[in-house]
Amino acid sequence: MRVLVTGGAGFIGSHYVRQVLSGAYPSLTDAEVVVLDKLTYAGNEANLAPVADSARFRFVRGDICDAELVGELMSGVDLVVHFAAESHVDRSIAGSADFVLTNVLGTQTLLQGALEAAVGKFVHVSTDEVYGTIESGSWTENHLLEPNSPYSASKASSDLLARSYHRTHGLPVCVTRCSNNYGPYQFPEKVIPLFVTNLLDGRKVPLYGDGLNIRDWLHVDDHCHGIQLVADGGRAGEIYNIGGGTELTNRELTERLLAAVGAGWDQVEPVPDRLGHDRRYSVDITKIGAELGYRPRVPFDEGLAATVAWYRDNRRWWEPLKDRAALVGK
Repeated sequence: MRVLVTGGAGFIGSHYVRQVLSGAYPSLTDAEVVVLDKLTYAGNEANLAPVADSARFRFVRGDICDAELVGELMSGVDLVVHFAAESHVDRSIAGSADFVLTNVLGTQTLLQGALEAAVGKFVHVSTDEVYGTIESGSWTENHLLEPNSPYSASKASSDLLARSYHRTHGLPVCVTRCSNNYGPYQFPEKVIPLFVTNLLDGRKVPLYGDGLNIRDWLHVDDHCHGIQLVADGGRAGEIYNIGGGTELTNRELTERLLAAVGAGWDQVEPVPDRLGHDRRYSVDITKIGAELGYRPRVPFDEGLAATVAWYRDNRRWWEPLKDRAALVGK
């Protein structure tokens, strides 16, 4: 069996690849894994170092918008797991062109390549941000899409393209929509690694607005486990929400991170709120639980403590990334 993983050098994609090659998913015990990654600023081959010597692993540096390359790599592929995306909201507000190019055109290029190669299953990894914001309750998979940032709009567009390739061409596509991920190897522009690494260096952390925006937190291992359940048994043409079941305000999250590193509230710097900042995200995971047996397995307190410890112990991984991206004061 051959699996093509796009964006496999990124945070979530690399975790999935490491899990596959370490035997975590029985259906892929002997699978060959081909990673396609452009290695933009957030992609890092070091994320794949633990499995780089595997005889079942192959890395290809390339662009998912390159139709010729995509066509070559799709040959003989049984499963595509599509992680590759521009994914940072603030960057999409500053400039959205790359988000449209990668997330929309890149996804279409992959879908067309998979169709022409008669790939057996295509899992398109998306985000709960496509739903917009919700004051109470939780989104089910049939909720209206109301994205509020250029990033989430580009992901919603890619979701619709994936659906269209199933409905029009019969391509066996599933879409997953996850809540906020955290864990080791996450690029330090995202809130948890940014806050942890800043605090470890004695720097302040920026808290948007009143800090009362609410997010559901999902450990990357639970997310990848959910993705594999969908790859193994998800019904073609269906959407599956994957959540972690821990909703916190940004202020509550900040308090936990301060406590984890022994810092005080004087290390928090209030900053103007993000443009179009969604107030609350919450996904209903009834469907994936009932159909595929998914449930989050990593308790948030344990997962957060392990994540903080990982960043404390792995300065050699994150310090060059922060210096390169000039993230230390942001």
